[in-house]
Amino acid sequence: MSAADISADGGKQNPGFFSKFGFGRGKAEAQSAEATGAANTGAGPKDILQPDTERRRERFIPVTRFALMDRLTLPSAWPTGEAQDARRFFRYLDYWRQQQYNALLLELEQTYEAFSPDSDLLMTRQFSDEERGRLKHRVVSSIDGLLQRANYERIDPSDVDVILTKDSHYGLDLTVDMKAFEDILIYYRGASNRKHERRRFQSFMRKEEFSVPVFQRLFILFKLKPFETRVEELMRDDGMTREQAEKKVTKHRSSLPPGLNDKNIYLKLFKNIPRSDIEMVFPNTQVRFRMFDKLRLGVSAGGGLGMGAVGAAGKIALITTNPIAAAGAVAGLGGVAFRQAMSFMNQKQRYMVVMAQNLYFHTMADNRGVILKIAARGAEEDVKEEMLLYTVLAKEKATRADLPAIDLAIEQYLTRTFGVKVDFDLEDALDRLIRDGIVKETADGRLTTLGPVDAALHIDEKWDKFLDKLPDPMSAEGYEYDTTTAPGKL
Repeated sequence: MSAADISADGGKQNPGFFSKFGFGRGKAEAQSAEATGAANTGAGPKDILQPDTERRRERFIPVTRFALMDRLTLPSAWPTGEAQDARRFFRYLDYWRQQQYNALLLELEQTYEAFSPDSDLLMTRQFSDEERGRLKHRVVSSIDGLLQRANYERIDPSDVDVILTKDSHYGLDLTVDMKAFEDILIYYRGASNRKHERRRFQSFMRKEEFSVPVFQRLFILFKLKPFETRVEELMRDDGMTREQAEKKVTKHRSSLPPGLNDKNIYLKLFKNIPRSDIEMVFPNTQVRFRMFDKLRLGVSAGGGLGMGAVGAAGKIALITTNPIAAAGAVAGLGGVAFRQAMSFMNQKQRYMVVMAQNLYFHTMADNRGVILKIAARGAEEDVKEEMLLYTVLAKEKATRADLPAIDLAIEQYLTRTFGVKVDFDLEDALDRLIRDGIVKETADGRLTTLGPVDAALHIDEKWDKFLDKLPDPMSAEGYEYDTTTAPGKL
């Protein structure tokens, strides 16, 4: 049975198909949702700047697992007495999934320790350049996998049109040198709109409400290129001499935050970042003057210097007869020039303050704290997907051919129950349930599921065996040295 089959007969081909949970509402809704899903799936990577109606749906389910568990275990949705059994199984599944992520974290934390900028622990292990390269690749790929499991959406760092936008919610003109990074990951989750108020002359300074497209969560991982690598790139690509290249790299890195170096891997997590201000979260962001400011400051500077020069010209002509007046005129002209230069510097400083103040309220976590948050969200997303899919498979006979219809019906259920539109990740949820032995697939494609009681007992047994098979996060890279003869790093 396919999604088209269910749509063709209004969802009645399989009597009771999701009916006890309100999954699916028949032909019109199924066709509409399927068409929307097809259209959204084909959206390109630049759609994050498009209106909500034109962007593809996200896999992220913006509902807590607790609310979802409450809805899926209503007594009316299960045969007598099974609702509590289902709830007990879901709680077991929740704890089990979190424990699986904790095991992954144990290894990742040990690997990341070699690149952590915040560690206050004694480093007793040294690594060769080749070993650090392998460790770096493992860290980046592991975090990339965690982000995808947490249903984050990737932004291609090479997509300059998305990152370096001209519009800015905060009125800043920002630029970023993306070539400065050796590794970079950019992910977002929960593209939505937030309401703000403002006063404008066009509305006679009355308050007016407007929407700001934001990323509810924005993640960035970056590692700077080694100094020598960046110098050689500039010499090769831009035809610079070594002296010119070293001077340029030194100048750019002098504006970086203190303590930032090219040996560490940095992770940042932000909340409610305006989609047009992604540049703001990079460490090497530079503030440029907007055209309006250039004109305003240029006219002010030109007028001030012009008037000062006219007034000083006559006095300077008296240099032979009245040198004191001429010297005063030169000093006055220098003072005018100094004031105009300070105006430029003060305006740029005000821009930097605006950016710093806004980042202060947008920052959620750094480095190791980011890993912990993403892992927790990954476990939560897995559990939500598994509860939804299990609820269907435990109540209805289904085959692999039914999966497109099940996927569509779950998406309709989430829209109707919570008012959210998602691209449900059915395949991953099914793979995990099969891998854990909750669902089995026969040779002819039939999907059989353990009942709630048996499923809970099965998870209980897996817990008992878990410690016996607990992985040992031993690193194959590096070697331990005697801290009494070699200095450690704090």
